[in-house]
Amino acid sequence: MATQEIPEALTAPTQTFQNAPPFPDDVPTAPLLRLSLAKLIERDVNEVNRFVRACEDLGFFYLDLSGPGDSLLADADQLFKTGEELFDLPLEEKKKYDFMHKNSYFGYKGFGANVVDRKGNLDRNEFYNVSKDDMFGISDPWPAPEVISSRRPLMKSFISSAHGIVTLVLTLLNEHLRLPENTLQDMHRLEGHSGDQIRFVKAPPQPMDDRRTALGEHTDFGSVTVLFNRLGGLQVLPPGRDAQWCYVKPLPNHAIINLGDAMVKFTNGLLRSNIHRVVAPPGQQAEYTRYSLVYFNRPENEVMLKRLNTSEMIPPLEHDEVEEEINSKDWIIRRALGHRIAIHGDQAFDFDRIKGTEEKSQRAYL
Repeated sequence: MATQEIPEALTAPTQTFQNAPPFPDDVPTAPLLRLSLAKLIERDVNEVNRFVRACEDLGFFYLDLSGPGDSLLADADQLFKTGEELFDLPLEEKKKYDFMHKNSYFGYKGFGANVVDRKGNLDRNEFYNVSKDDMFGISDPWPAPEVISSRRPLMKSFISSAHGIVTLVLTLLNEHLRLPENTLQDMHRLEGHSGDQIRFVKAPPQPMDDRRTALGEHTDFGSVTVLFNRLGGLQVLPPGRDAQWCYVKPLPNHAIINLGDAMVKFTNGLLRSNIHRVVAPPGQQAEYTRYSLVYFNRPENEVMLKRLNTSEMIPPLEHDEVEEEINSKDWIIRRALGHRIAIHGDQAFDFDRIKGTEEKSQRAYL
């Protein structure tokens, strides 16, 4: 499969974060590399080397979308407005689209539905997941409110562009790892059945005397994440024993890209899926509602999440190590719904039962 083309916009937007106070300059920020989409498309040698370093060292980087990613930026701006309309719906209306009891992570998750830490605290956000397969007509459609169903063309456009970014990331990694041609790309086809999704997120301001984690520390469940934020709050924990949580500052015209569990499993820890969390935004931004827009890419449903054995660059398993036999669909269901109290009761508080790839991703740094 050829690299997905990234549509070009007619006019290049200059993204601004309107009605938001500036990100403060007195908080620790994560050392993310800033990469250029245009240079990566051109296979600029220095930029590709920096890309590889980011994927192996932190698993997070900024991607400047200016130019070839202008249409994705324009779609993201429109979808931020869609998200605001969506979450303004009455709670009883939104709850109609909570499909967790159908063993699905698509649809609505209400405020406080998940356990976020080992102390038993609950999340402080609500989100809505839209299935890529639904938007492209390759699965049965999920019921949705009008604000979602009326924006299907917009969301399909956003997914197409975001998946183009994903395919470029996978292509570059496939080349770097010297895997057989299209190995990674063929496990993440746009037309394949997968758990790929758009996620709309809303986190309202927290009480001044009780600001804590809104989304607990975790690794992402899939392969590649394309994230848009306008307010701070996202934090990563860099490698090292003495590492401290650092904010990821949102940058206009940039997406935040990070790798997920599948890339760690495929490469036996050579690629990194970094631990991250969401807390109250820093400084004056904490007084504002925080919206996020995400495209989560996952391997196709039947792909087994195991070490690939077709590259000498991928480290071997430990002598006595036995890999779990689990496919992508089951992995995502377990991780996405494992902390839902309404499904699992007290088991939702058992973090070891549904952990991600934190240990393997970090082992080189311990």
